[in-house]
Amino acid sequence: MNPQKTFENLPDEKRQRILSEATREFADHGYHQASINTIVNKLGIAKGSLFKYFGNKQGLFEYLFGDAISQFKQPLKAIRDTDSGDFFQRIEKSFLASGAFTQSHPHLYRIYLKMLFNENFPLREKFLTEIRRAHDKFLRQLVEDGIASGQLRKDLDIDITVFTIHSIFDRFLQSHTVPTLDHGVGPSGQSLEDLAQAMTDLLRHGLTESPN
Repeated sequence: MNPQKTFENLPDEKRQRILSEATREFADHGYHQASINTIVNKLGIAKGSLFKYFGNKQGLFEYLFGDAISQFKQPLKAIRDTDSGDFFQRIEKSFLASGAFTQSHPHLYRIYLKMLFNENFPLREKFLTEIRRAHDKFLRQLVEDGIASGQLRKDLDIDITVFTIHSIFDRFLQSHTVPTLDHGVGPSGQSLEDLAQAMTDLLRHGLTESPN
């Protein structure tokens, strides 16, 4: 049996406890300094049990971060595939969904930031590329739909538009989740909802046809 299948066959409460403790350890100490001994001691299980599920430390990290990416993509897929709002309504909902995810999973977002800013973080290229590709696919579909429906300017460069919106998403989440990164520069003290609306309004005026 695949070791990860053995883990997935565990009761849900036990699986969540293991992932929660592992996530906290990686968030607090990064990949290299994270301790398997600390994780198993807090869980009250044998180290061999964790290795049976994931093989090694890298296997554990790959599983928990891969699972995090899947969770992050779910609400965005729903907005892309089933939401009937216009382009800007869907973008605003995407800001809110992304912000809600980081609020609900602060340790996962801290791991992402460590990975983003630390070139020596193992598996950095693999996971950052996966995140970028998933977000590119999501935004590209929204932009193409917006152009086709006449909601966006037809002369937009899709690659540049997607890149720009993705960059705004990244800074939106950083500003809201880790405000100390900006050292008081930029928007501060705004609620998630107010910041999402402000960013959406800015995009609305930049991506639509200018009035004659």
